[in-house]
Amino acid sequence: MSSSASNAASAASAASTTTSSMSNTVSLGAGCYWGTEKFIKSDFQKRFPNSLKTARVGFMSPEKDHPKNPSYNAVCTGKTGHVEVLNVELNDPETHFRELIKFFFFFHDPTTKDKQGNDAGTQYASAIFVRDEEQKRIVNEVIDELQQSLKHAKKSPYSGSKMATAVHDATTFFDAEEAHQEYLTKNPSGYCNHYMRMQEWPQNDGENGDKKEKKKWFNR
Repeated sequence: MSSSASNAASAASAASTTTSSMSNTVSLGAGCYWGTEKFIKSDFQKRFPNSLKTARVGFMSPEKDHPKNPSYNAVCTGKTGHVEVLNVELNDPETHFRELIKFFFFFHDPTTKDKQGNDAGTQYASAIFVRDEEQKRIVNEVIDELQQSLKHAKKSPYSGSKMATAVHDATTFFDAEEAHQEYLTKNPSGYCNHYMRMQEWPQNDGENGDKKEKKKWFNR
């Protein structure tokens, strides 16, 4: 092998070893974080065992200059700019990241801006905080896919038919107090307005999709 070819091969090898993979961490806002945590830590893991490395409830803001370490009571005023989120670390993001984002839309309403059920305010936004461009690409693909299905469906599993989920670059995650971690495990009858809205991920059949709705993909 010539010296130039050897150098090119070495450079290519170095580039391949330094190329960063998709982050294994994403922060998900779907209204009250107690329900978000329950559905992802319990129901998602039933579908995909050992998919989660860690999952903690807390707060994240779309802006970098919002108050640090906000309290739950402060966030509940809606004045701090933070969203209630579940901060998720995956064991294998290449396998489970897209599946997690899809599942995120199974149990909350992404068509109501800053509102889930009776909970209203920016802290209850439907929001996904991504950590790299690959995550952002997948998230936007999933949102677009679901939007197309809603556009052509006769009925919606949600309040509306236009997606309102915001996609933000991740900022600092602030842990919620320990009493709020796994809250619904500790308090099984505690407040939760989330429920499974879909039976399966919808197949996007374009403008003729409503002709195939005999196999219903949602629970309403």
